[in-house]
Amino acid sequence: MSSVAKTRMTPEQYLVQERKAEYRSEFFRGETFAMAGATRSHNLIAGNVFAKLHGQLDNRDCEVYQGDMRVKVSETGLYVYPDVVVACEQPKFEDAELDTLLNPRVLVEVLSNTTEGYDRGTKWRHYQSLPSLREYVLASQVSPLVEIYRRTANEQWLYIVYHEPTQPIVLESIDCQLQLEQIYAKVSFEPEQEPDVSE
Repeated sequence: MSSVAKTRMTPEQYLVQERKAEYRSEFFRGETFAMAGATRSHNLIAGNVFAKLHGQLDNRDCEVYQGDMRVKVSETGLYVYPDVVVACEQPKFEDAELDTLLNPRVLVEVLSNTTEGYDRGTKWRHYQSLPSLREYVLASQVSPLVEIYRRTANEQWLYIVYHEPTQPIVLESIDCQLQLEQIYAKVSFEPEQEPDVSE
């Protein structure tokens, strides 16, 4: 989310403007925030996750969306565009336009240098207030690394890290599996810098 806020408006005004806009903006407390463009790696990772989930959910009572499905966190009033969204059974929408989802089950964010703090911090705190949300997935662009926050039966959040290429990444709430090598197919990483241990 950009740090440059635009004109203050109501949620209804935001939706009218957003549906006509050439570029997407997120919205919170009367302010819109322009979204930055995505890198090649970001698009590859999000596309790979979408493709693998779509294949597994194709004949089931779930829908998977990539990039352009707006999500509203009703409890806080935040409107956002997660990188990948999964909704199951009866997706609920804010209005008849069917472009603002209210009940995501799984949200996926691809981390970048400019959004990582927001995705891990403020946005994650908003997401936790979604009663429907069962799993929140964070995929790094810096190295093959996926983190999942999973809501447990007693409403706690379990934190799981995946870093082995062939280790199954389990999304329990939608009964799907991914692997790091699938998520990061065709993605190149900068070589890691060796730490300077000289005195």
